Amino acid sequence: MTEAVLAPLRDRYGEPALLEWESEIDEREHSLATYNPNRMHDVTLFILNGERLALIRKPHFEPGIWRPPGGGIKPGEDFVAGAVREAREETGLHVELRRYLVASNAVFSNDGRELHWRTHVVLAETGDDELAPDDPEEIAEARFGTLDELAGPLRERLLATGRAFWRYRVALHDAALDALDF
Repeated sequence: MTEAVLAPLRDRYGEPALLEWESEIDEREHSLATYNPNRMHDVTLFILNGERLALIRKPHFEPGIWRPPGGGIKPGEDFVAGAVREAREETGLHVELRRYLVASNAVFSNDGRELHWRTHVVLAETGDDELAPDDPEEIAEARFGTLDELAGPLRERLLATGRAFWRYRVALHDAALDALDF
């Protein structure tokens, strides 16, 4: 994810809030983050349909864990096209990007190893009412929730796991909600 890719994104969708993050992670989290050693980023999509927020559950998530969808932009893929593709794959929704909310630079440490990761949180809108993920092996369920739910009970559930990656997700969600003046 180079500056050549991100500069047009900022020009079109605005300057994001910046989030710097450092955390220790366990071996399981390190394995999850490095399964594709060429990917060191993700895009997270806050997809709104009116007041409703698209949420996903992956098969390996603990019970009660939901988060906004997202994934990786493929090498050489246009950022907007990749974000739209990820939204479609994980939720079945057709989306339009509206705003670049958060850009994070994270450093995760595990047993003397450092993993540098970037997350880009974008706001998108959809007029679609039905969630239908394309890949049931990657996405166990998708549903609509609310920003209130993300800021309240889902936030608490993520933090209750004690997992570093979920604390990071909470920081991303909090920064995005702040950027939305929520």
